[in-house]
Amino acid sequence: MNETLNKLLLAALHDDSIKSELLATREANDPSAAFCACATRLGYPVTVGELFGMGEEFNATMLRSVNGGGVEGPDGWDDAYDMFFAALI
Repeated sequence: MNETLNKLLLAALHDDSIKSELLATREANDPSAAFCACATRLGYPVTVGELFGMGEEFNATMLRSVNGGGVEGPDGWDDAYDMFFAALI
């Protein structure tokens, strides 16, 4: 996760109202867009494109760090949205 999501995560871990708002976005028709809109409204601006890009960047960096380069990353590690909620819950 990037710095903005880390700050949002810390805020949510210390404030139950923020945590509840973020968890509620998972029930939206478009959860990623709802999450980004909520985060931005709370002062932690992030777009859906950035959210997906974070996961891709993390996964690519992890694969490059393997001596000789990895072939496949672990399932789900390229999904910053899911990783955020895994850390939140």
